[in-house]
Amino acid sequence: MRKNKQSDVIKQLSKRELTFHLYITQVIILTISIISSIFLFHDYQSFFHLFKVNSSILSLGVVSGIIIVILDLILMRVLPQHYYDDGGVNEKIFKDRSFLEILFLAAVIAFSEELLFRGVIQTNFGMVIASIVFAIAHIRYWGHWFLIVNIVVLSFLMGLVYEISDHYVVTTIVMHFIVDFLLGLSIKYNNKTIK
Repeated sequence: MRKNKQSDVIKQLSKRELTFHLYITQVIILTISIISSIFLFHDYQSFFHLFKVNSSILSLGVVSGIIIVILDLILMRVLPQHYYDDGGVNEKIFKDRSFLEILFLAAVIAFSEELLFRGVIQTNFGMVIASIVFAIAHIRYWGHWFLIVNIVVLSFLMGLVYEISDHYVVTTIVMHFIVDFLLGLSIKYNNKTIK
């Protein structure tokens, strides 16, 4: 059995098929978020409290996201290239997309994943459980020790930002969006494989 079986399957998908699978995955994550929130939140007010927005919440998300991207880009330049080798999966996802496609994809992923992992799981089960489940969900990184460490650290940082923001999921949605969007643009314009 080949080590990079998942990346081989993804490489064989057309852009249209890959896009379909990406969005179906996000719909499933969003559906799990909505259904589980019905059972885990005592009332609608508790759930909608997660979506409070103000300038300090948005600033924390933007600044945190930019710091993560800067650190990641520095590490990509300093560390050997194979540390960030995900089998070409992220390159396949982002390389041939337009600016607007990357923007929309990053927004959908950030919203659905943060609603589930921070908004639902972390709010109800804590940062450790949410971070572990987030790392487990990113199965494509399991075969590479550096990428799994990277995603675990990123997850804990997002969890910490969520705690600092007093459990406002908009903060980590913005943070996650900034990370995915800027790194997606980096792949598109620099043609480098990054997480």
